[in-house]
Amino acid sequence: MTDLTVGLIGTGLMGLPMAQRLLASGVESLLVYNRTPGKLATLQDLGAAIAPSAAAVLQACDVVLLMVSDRPALDAVLLTESARSALDQCIVVQMGTIAPRESRELAVAVADHGGDYLEAPVLGSIPQAKEGTLQIMVGGSPDLFELCLPLLQRLGTPEWIGDVGAAATLKLALNQLIASLTTAFATSLSLVQQQGVDEDIFMDILRQSALYAPTFDKKLSRMVDRRFDQPNFPTKHLLKDTRLFLQAANAGGIRTDSLEGIQHLLEDACATGLAESDYSALIAAIAPSLTPDPLS
Repeated sequence: MTDLTVGLIGTGLMGLPMAQRLLASGVESLLVYNRTPGKLATLQDLGAAIAPSAAAVLQACDVVLLMVSDRPALDAVLLTESARSALDQCIVVQMGTIAPRESRELAVAVADHGGDYLEAPVLGSIPQAKEGTLQIMVGGSPDLFELCLPLLQRLGTPEWIGDVGAAATLKLALNQLIASLTTAFATSLSLVQQQGVDEDIFMDILRQSALYAPTFDKKLSRMVDRRFDQPNFPTKHLLKDTRLFLQAANAGGIRTDSLEGIQHLLEDACATGLAESDYSALIAAIAPSLTPDPLS
């Protein structure tokens, strides 16, 4: 992989630390593009080359990693007229969270224009991206996976899951747990607070039980303090992933009554100005009467 040129499109919350990690791990020539050019100055200072367009990255690089928000954003960088003509002989590694159906459609579109496609969504957030410890789920050709493995190992631990769509499915299943576990914890914590029970006692007992999940402690202080700034994963993105899960599950006849309720809570949180905030802001939608008045 060291003799292949590498590009990265999308330098937002996750794309930026991933690009920094690639540079720090010894990728000597990294070509990057972002729709908001101001986000590229840091990477340029670290030695990355800046491309004028997504098509320029696809044209110049053997392997291009994509970390953009959703399917429309992917279409905007992959399927414009100039981008389609640049896909020939390019390996596209799609690392964001999209629906399995969407991933399969992209694989066909890339192949139709002479390129190769892997899906490689990740589990982990900004700290893991910086450390190179992301869990990377890969769907696509096993041979293509082996070819890209040395590059992906710079970012974390890659694991081949199956054909295109398999890794996207697994990613949605895991993000559904993020939504459900966070909501369950926030609901119990809200009752404890509302009834005046000591939060420390609640947590001490919970930690000793089979009910405990480490994410509870990761979100505890944010929920107690109602401090949702500097997110690793914004509420709006969890809402997007929840909707994708619901679409896929409903199409397969899976009942999603409880998750539909969580979707409504996420929508309420976004509607009250918390779309860009950390998804622990769910608690503000669950128990708004317990949220401190910022003017008090």
